Amino acid sequence: MKFNALPINPKVTRRNRRIEEVLDRIVRSGDRAKSLIGRGRKAPYDDHAYEFIGGPSERMRRRHYDKSLRLLWKAETHASWSDFKDCNKEELALLELANGALDTAEREQVDRMQTAEFKQLLDREYTPEQKQAIVNVLALIGHGEAYAWLVSAELLNEVKSTGARSALTMQVLEEAKHFVVLRQLIQAFDMPVPRMCAYEYVLLERTFKSKGMEKFFGMNIVVEGFALSLFGMMSHLPGLEVLRLFHLDESRHTALPVNYFSEFPMSRWQRYSPAAQLRRLSLVLPALPLFTWIEHDLAVLGVDSFDFGGSMVRKILLLADGAGFKVALTQPQLHRLVGWLFNQYCQKTRPGHVWRDYMSSDTTRGEEEQKVEVEIFAA
Repeated sequence: MKFNALPINPKVTRRNRRIEEVLDRIVRSGDRAKSLIGRGRKAPYDDHAYEFIGGPSERMRRRHYDKSLRLLWKAETHASWSDFKDCNKEELALLELANGALDTAEREQVDRMQTAEFKQLLDREYTPEQKQAIVNVLALIGHGEAYAWLVSAELLNEVKSTGARSALTMQVLEEAKHFVVLRQLIQAFDMPVPRMCAYEYVLLERTFKSKGMEKFFGMNIVVEGFALSLFGMMSHLPGLEVLRLFHLDESRHTALPVNYFSEFPMSRWQRYSPAAQLRRLSLVLPALPLFTWIEHDLAVLGVDSFDFGGSMVRKILLLADGAGFKVALTQPQLHRLVGWLFNQYCQKTRPGHVWRDYMSSDTTRGEEEQKVEVEIFAA
């Protein structure tokens, strides 16, 4: 290509560049000085290297960002009862071809999930009491998804490397989708949606107010560990099949701290600080009374709340240990403490209760969901 170059005075060009270089040194030196009192440059971005601080971290990008893009599911396809229209023309054409290849039984299965029939499906499958119980349980994580959206967005400014930021960007996107899709699913039951209970409020607020990498513990370990367990328990129920996709997303979210700290390890002080260990314990403990709060609702659905609680707490502790987050008590100590508390409560509230090892329970139901969790917790 031929350009009509314009004449320019080379002396002016050199002078302008010298002036800019001086100003650049002044501005950056000033920011470095102000950073000593926490008021320097805010963006953790290395414009000299064209990378975020920490480097490219391509391995993490491939394991999270690229994988999330490949697994990015469309609500229009998998939650056709919602009002989301997020398929492009090619995807809609493929969907039409796929529908044309269905046999009669398969088509009936798909048709029952269409918007006009979805509420009828719920009415056929569940009594009003069961519907309310499902709404009450799902609302716990529905509120949690709102906080997950907020916290994951804040974590973008805490992690190093382009790969880690890519991974967190996908989590922000997925948390947004979880919140809005789950909200529509809950509303489709046409039952009152409860507010956050005090225990959940404390847990989520403390997570949101956590500093630095402690947000990883509160969100990706505790809250996402709760979500992983809940979706794994309920995704097999009629009308809730979309939760299988939520479960897959949460499996990646819970793995993110492990992969991040393998590249950017916590300092010894971050890992073993007594204050940090106590803060982490204070994030886990508010979750325990939640199981008394949802005891009735889970019972309506045929699940012992403390079986679910033991399963969930065990998995959270495994996730914390895998990521290197030390808690004020060891895993065996916490196992004994939580098991003792659950059994003490049951002895006082359940006539004839016999001591049970709730911490060995597993309430994940679906076969695919169990395979996903085996991969997470195999070590």
